[in-house]
Formats: sequence, C-alpha cells, structure tokens
Amino acid sequence: MKKIGFIDYFLDEWHANQYPGWIKDASRGKMEVAFAYAVKDAEHGMTNREWCAKHDVAWCDTIEEVIAQSDYLIVLSPDNPEQHEALAELPLVSGKPTYVDKTFAPDRAAALRLFERARQHRTPLYSSSALRYADEYGEIERAGIRVIASLGPGSFENYSIHQIEPVVALMGTDVKRIMFIGTEAAPGLLIEFAGGRQATIQQPGPGCPFMMAVNYDSGTCRVVQPVSDYFQRFIRDLVAFFENGQVSVPPAETVAIMSIIENGRIAAKQPYRWIDLPESR
Repeated sequence: MKKIGFIDYFLDEWHANQYPGWIKDASRGKMEVAFAYAVKDAEHGMTNREWCAKHDVAWCDTIEEVIAQSDYLIVLSPDNPEQHEALAELPLVSGKPTYVDKTFAPDRAAALRLFERARQHRTPLYSSSALRYADEYGEIERAGIRVIASLGPGSFENYSIHQIEPVVALMGTDVKRIMFIGTEAAPGLLIEFAGGRQATIQQPGPGCPFMMAVNYDSGTCRVVQPVSDYFQRFIRDLVAFFENGQVSVPPAETVAIMSIIENGRIAAKQPYRWIDLPESR
C-alpha cells in the first residue's frame, strides 16, 4: 500500500477530515494517509495528536519525517494559502508527487516561485479547486465562448477560486484586466480576456448556488449548475496523479487564477476602475 503524508497548518479542518476516507475508497485501498505534520493545533477543535489518533495516522514531529516515510505528499492549509510556500518548501525538493490544496498561493509571484522550485527539482506538482471537476462544467463546449456570468457563495478570500478556476479552465489564461463591480457584502469581478471576451464572478451571499450562464459567438446561451459529486471526481484525479505523476491542470492556468485573486483584492479598494494584469506565462 502506498503511503500519503499530510502537511498542514492545523489538522482539524474540513479537507483533512474528508480526504483520508475518500482517497482510500477512490484508490480501492491501494493508498492511505499514513503520516501527518502540522504547525499548530486548531484554535477550536481537536489537537493535532488527537486528530491523528482519530484517523489512525502517525504523527510526525517534522516535515522531514513526513517526506521520508511517504510516497506522495499533500500540502493542505486550504484557508491559509499564505502558509503554502513555507509548508511546501521541502516537499517540492523531494521529487515525490505533491498536491497543494486550494488556494494555491496568496499571489502570482508566490505561485511562480512554487512552480519553479518544483521544476528545478523535478517534483510533480499541481493544485486545483474541486469545482473544476464538476461534470456539468466538463460538458460545456469551449469553442466560441464570448461571455460567462458566474455565481456562487462564500467570501472572496477563500471561495472566489471556486468560480475563477472553472472560468479560466473554460476561457484560457490570456487575462487582460479586471474590475471590481461588487460590494464588501457581495463581491463581484469583471474579467476581460483577449479578444474582448468577458466573465463576471459574483458572490451574492449565503445560499447562492454555484452556477454559470455561458454565452457564445453564435448568440446562444447555456445555463449550468453543478450538482454532480465534483469532490469525488477531484479525488479520483488526485489518485491518478499520484499513480502516474501526470499533472492534469496546466501551471499557467493556476498562475492566472492566483493573479486574478491577488488583483481582485487590490481592485476591491478602487471599484469600477480597470486594473491591468501581467501577461500570462
């Protein structure tokens, strides 16, 4: 059985609580989360050692111990992306397939550094929002998309990625500029792609489902709402990545997504003004 190591900011969080069982099921028992390290205990909930005892995972005192004993690595900290660069520093020189949970990095520069470190040490690396794997989004015809209007719940800091990721997957990385068009309570972004193509990302508040309307050059429109079990599709993709080391999400897309999020925070301080984005690479 292949062993997976968790590296987290604190272990008692939703992703860490769900992934072990999902991975074991998706791999048909061929993989298991066996080792874990975290920087600190959760402020509310189980301590790291209590979490390990509950999930039958061996606690490690250092990241080095996790890496040495694991075949594959997952850097978690889903709600604290500012921790990812430090947590991934050693995993990315290990050469072992490494997944970094959403949101990949706090900004474009950090994203580029992470991918460059992985490249230099030939460490397979990727990151993604689970929403990328929704069956409904996968069935959308990409050719001829002119405008996307996307809706979803949550705060901008940790939930905007769940809309931006599918949009970039559908429209590409050639993002030209963005404008904040929302409010503090209901964030919104207007994103302009090459050729005048546009997408809007809006977060009206609690209870709003993920959905999008897709407009084509032909004038037709398709409305989709993901109701499939996209988390299970993501986990199957993660297991396949560990098995073959093949990355399914282009790094350029991840970098573009981080750039949109970073500049979205800047744009929120000056609504209704365009902010140019760096050229994709």
